[in-house]
Amino acid sequence: MSATTIHRDRPLITAWSAVSPFGLGRDAFAAGVGRGEPAHEVPDFDTRKVLGKAGTRTFDRATGLVVTAVRELLGEAEAAQSPIATGGGTALVLGTTLGSAQSAAGFSRASFEGDKPYDVPAQLMPNVLMNGPAAATAIRFDLKGPNTTLAGGAAGGLLALGYARRLLAAGRAERAVVGAVEEQSEAREWLAGDHDQPTGEGSAVLLVETARTLPPGRRVLAELLALDVRLDVDDDPQAALAATVRDALAQADATPDQVWAAAVTGQPAEAQLAELVGAEAVSRIRTAELLGDTGSAGTVFSLTTVLSLAEHDPAAAGRLAVIASLDHQGLAACAVLRLTGGGR
Repeated sequence: MSATTIHRDRPLITAWSAVSPFGLGRDAFAAGVGRGEPAHEVPDFDTRKVLGKAGTRTFDRATGLVVTAVRELLGEAEAAQSPIATGGGTALVLGTTLGSAQSAAGFSRASFEGDKPYDVPAQLMPNVLMNGPAAATAIRFDLKGPNTTLAGGAAGGLLALGYARRLLAAGRAERAVVGAVEEQSEAREWLAGDHDQPTGEGSAVLLVETARTLPPGRRVLAELLALDVRLDVDDDPQAALAATVRDALAQADATPDQVWAAAVTGQPAEAQLAELVGAEAVSRIRTAELLGDTGSAGTVFSLTTVLSLAEHDPAAAGRLAVIASLDHQGLAACAVLRLTGGGR
């Protein structure tokens, strides 16, 4: 039994996996978080070596990262004797900043360097589109439900989670694979400019379901209670973040003392978040410090860190996690989740 009563219609996180600078899969990520050693690039990642040569000739790095993350998610569920159904009932929702900056830059450069502007590698055109990784993933794993990519910078992962919530509520899907992806590349480094935080990369994915369609025996790791997003219009991004966190807690009918862990990605705002939910909660999550700026994947990595730590701490069951983001354009987002203790 879970440590809390599960609401029939609320989104539930029932599985997760990641391809991160700590390695491939859930266990590698959990071990890396436990070690607490900073790492920014997925080690020895070669798409064709990891996924095989069939169907991967035109994959760029971002596509390879997310396809591998979903492969790990499906494989780990199969190994746990709790397979994830694919087909028309399964949606895929990915967050990103702008897709693959490296692919877009390379394709654009080819149009200038060729004899004619149209002398470009046409087979690589899908990599220029932001929805290229989501499309390739869906094709490879037969995910025939709604397929969506959301460009939202630091908030991308939370925007994807909110979109999946709406899909499930509307009956458009029975379950959703939700995540985000960012690659480390020269083009992304250049776009980031003079940045105090090193850029990191990877892809983290969640399986989101509701109690209405939950298969027998599936573990429930967390319940999404609230999600709030807003744009700073008063030239005071810290105030926008504070308002978003307070409103998300109010929507969840929760108080700051119930928060077990909290994290904010994007702009540095840990001190402000600590004032809202307590320094102890913020101190538990060091994902951004370990992985660097992972863009839209940062919030999902923060969430998988919470789930990883909570699995080994009985005190987390029934308490809350606050996952927030604030980008340089003033877009603030916050999700409040109840950690269930991994009940069935």
